Amino acid sequence: MTETVKFDSLGLAPELLKALTDSGYTIPTPIQAQAIPLALAGGDLMAGAQTGTGKTAAFALPLLQKLLPLANNGASPAKHPVRALILTPTRELAIQVEESVKAYAKHTPLRSLVVYGGVDIRTQTPHLKTGVEVLVATPGRLLDHIEQKTVQLNQVQILVLDEADRMLDMGFMPDLKRILALLPKQRQNLMFSATFSNDIKKLADDFLTNPQLIEVARSNATNDNVTQKVYPVAQSDKEALLIQLLKNSDSKQVLIFTKTKITASRLSRSLARVGIAADAIHGDKTQQERIKALDAFKAGTATVLVATDVAARGLDIDQLPMVINYEIPSAPEDYVHRIGRTGRAGALGVAISFVSPEEDKYLVEIEKLIKRQISKEIIEIDRSAARGRTHASTSKPSHTQANSTAANQDASATKRIPAKKRSTDPWFDKPYEAAVAQQQVADKPRISNKAPVAALLGGLVSNK
Repeated sequence: MTETVKFDSLGLAPELLKALTDSGYTIPTPIQAQAIPLALAGGDLMAGAQTGTGKTAAFALPLLQKLLPLANNGASPAKHPVRALILTPTRELAIQVEESVKAYAKHTPLRSLVVYGGVDIRTQTPHLKTGVEVLVATPGRLLDHIEQKTVQLNQVQILVLDEADRMLDMGFMPDLKRILALLPKQRQNLMFSATFSNDIKKLADDFLTNPQLIEVARSNATNDNVTQKVYPVAQSDKEALLIQLLKNSDSKQVLIFTKTKITASRLSRSLARVGIAADAIHGDKTQQERIKALDAFKAGTATVLVATDVAARGLDIDQLPMVINYEIPSAPEDYVHRIGRTGRAGALGVAISFVSPEEDKYLVEIEKLIKRQISKEIIEIDRSAARGRTHASTSKPSHTQANSTAANQDASATKRIPAKKRSTDPWFDKPYEAAVAQQQVADKPRISNKAPVAALLGGLVSNK
């Protein structure tokens, strides 16, 4: 394919071309230019391309084109069975894929719907019952609907696995096998992935039939328009370095990746305390909270979004200028997906990684995967600025505070607690004696300083 190829030369219907024009697209990306004709031919496809190169349109457009002859305006749900199933590993990716499908199909009668976990399943059931031709789903929630008999898959003609490698990483293989067993044997299969591994190739062997293989870029490569940097830094200094970078940066949007949910939450709170508008998304957040945080980030209300790898796929943010790996991933493929959030659609981007000495081994694996060394830069941390107000209480006291403290110490020194008066009763002051010794002294007269006690109260009667 040459650079002069346009969408109107790929055999797409006028309705789809109009939707593309409305979206501002006229020239297909390399993966789209190669995948669309092959998918329209009807064969199985195994396609690999870097994240952010337009994989969604590469399968959504031919899928809609093939379903157009079956489209109708009938109100009956029976006239709108699920004919195309798109499976994605994460909720965010599922939402964005369905948004793209809906945008491309807006001039057609074709219906689409997305179902995912994290929300009440009962809110999705009524929409399913009205009938949809294109269903986008995460594997777990799709199985929930299958068990509740709210969806039928016996008329599926096209199956798409998007980000197939991530599905395997997240342990979806058993779910995939259950879903595949419920689909018609005669169907077209399209598998899209940012990376190819031996496990992915084995998965392709299991469910693809004589697939066409497309790789528009070297496997596991990163975008050339993304400037990659490594900042060697001690783990304990990462937060100070991050705050310094963010305060000195003019980027309006920065996506920060951490390994754990706890770190993501803690870091977003720390940034907010020093005046940086930040929010976090991770697996413990409800879907509504995650959508709210993403919307605020896209709208510019939050300039920093801290995320775990749950957000490494599916985040499609226009002109995202910077990605920071606060902690680099232990799986080198995840590094490719993380930094693929910036430099999308030909835009320039910057990817910065904080690497502690303990993480050097992960950096070695990343450089081995992407077949290039990442330049290292040393940044001096301005510790006085990084400490901020939270460390003010531990700073050296002022002259007035010192005098006040000294005066308090002198005053407290003059206030002595009076010593306890010693007991004057010899009986209480006597050391412990064994029972035998006590019996020996029992016969001896004992002089008591106690006042006589009345006999009725158990005392002895004095003999005068």
